Amino acid sequence: FPPNNTSNMPVPGGPGGVPPTGVPPGASSSAGHDESYFTESRKGEVNELRMLLRTFATERDKQRKRDIMKKVIAYMTLGIDVSRLFTEMMLAIETRDLVIKKMVYLFLCNYAETHPDLAQMCTNTLVKDCGNEDPMVRGLALRSLCSLRLPQMIEYTSEPLRRSLQDGHAYVRKTGVMGILKMYHLNKEDFDKASFNDILYDMLRDPDSSVVTNCILVLNEIMADSGGMALNRAVMLHLLNRIHEFSEFGILSVLDLVPRYIPANDDEGFQIMNLLDPVLRTANAGAVVATIRAFLSIADAVGKRAGDDRDEDSPTVDDLKRQVVVRIKAPLVTLLASGSSELTYVLLKYV
Repeated sequence: FPPNNTSNMPVPGGPGGVPPTGVPPGASSSAGHDESYFTESRKGEVNELRMLLRTFATERDKQRKRDIMKKVIAYMTLGIDVSRLFTEMMLAIETRDLVIKKMVYLFLCNYAETHPDLAQMCTNTLVKDCGNEDPMVRGLALRSLCSLRLPQMIEYTSEPLRRSLQDGHAYVRKTGVMGILKMYHLNKEDFDKASFNDILYDMLRDPDSSVVTNCILVLNEIMADSGGMALNRAVMLHLLNRIHEFSEFGILSVLDLVPRYIPANDDEGFQIMNLLDPVLRTANAGAVVATIRAFLSIADAVGKRAGDDRDEDSPTVDDLKRQVVVRIKAPLVTLLASGSSELTYVLLKYV
């Protein structure tokens, strides 16, 4: 063995030495580029950011601009007050870079509630962006405008909201629908005057299923005191005929409406069951269970009970439930065989 002399041994992290512990060879011992956004701020660094933002318009490097914005958002996330950069951030909003716009909108929404005077400064810019040629910009601007959540913003929000509900792009329309809900929670009196309820019911016929899903969710929340959105035969059959167009989340939103609807007669009840039958063959366990719940509720609603004066041939509640069991047996067995122990437990508990 060599003598126990370490004077000539390489020092970890030093020139010609091995990397410090935990740092792979060839890598720098300093934090990564992305991680450095969330390091502790140095004294006066917010002022440095202000100087960088003032040269933002003349900066040619696109990535450099994004890095400056990321640093501002990182400080905001860490709880450092960067509201004094508001004016500079407002000037930076005039850009075609969607990533930078998102970060500026996030900054505005974050300081709106605690600095309402600053929020009012950006209102005209957001309203202007609601008319941008890019649908993504229109939707993001509208979402940010509705997220300011200040009572004095209602007069500025109503008109862009109305325009968004007739927009040619589905993203803008579904953002507008959620904006209606924010307006409802902000000022219910102005919401009632605007008659948005009727507009939402009309939008249940929207060609985009995601817009329809949002309409269902918003109507259910707005009308929660009366048990949820009002249902009739036309609305129910329209939604069920389009159920194959919805996402898994949208399918569950529609299925939750079925137990609240009482069919007018046996034929209508059987029609609804037939429309729901394809959902039993989906891989979504939640949709299958919701369909079973809908079947059982329809059986309770249209099945004949003791004392009814209907025809003798009319099926009883028990007869219909037996038919439901026969129909759901195969889908349940398929789900039980899926291999998920948690899912198997829930299904067996449900049965």
